[in-house]
Amino acid sequence: MKLNLADFWGLFGIPEPEEVYRFDGSRRFRFDFAWPQYLIAVEIEGGIWIKAAGSHNRPIHFMKDMTKYNLAALHGWRVFRFTPTQFNNGEAGEFLEELFRKLKETN
Repeated sequence: MKLNLADFWGLFGIPEPEEVYRFDGSRRFRFDFAWPQYLIAVEIEGGIWIKAAGSHNRPIHFMKDMTKYNLAALHGWRVFRFTPTQFNNGEAGEFLEELFRKLKETN
């Protein structure tokens, strides 16, 4: 099943995120999706099976991603990473649905 991101959040009962969210004003790092009020972010990691063409698999970009994720953790963010396949098959939606359900229970 291929999910349309416009329908994805509602299908799983997940609050609508901010897209391409810049989490640190002094840098150019952005999250694919973010819920700033919860300090939760989601990254969709594409190109993991394309060794030669996947930019995130190249050393320089991999190192930038490490800096980005470490900086996010330093600022208290929880970053969850998924592949496009995990979005399309619903695995990411089920995970995020449970995450937000647990957040509601604790508030």
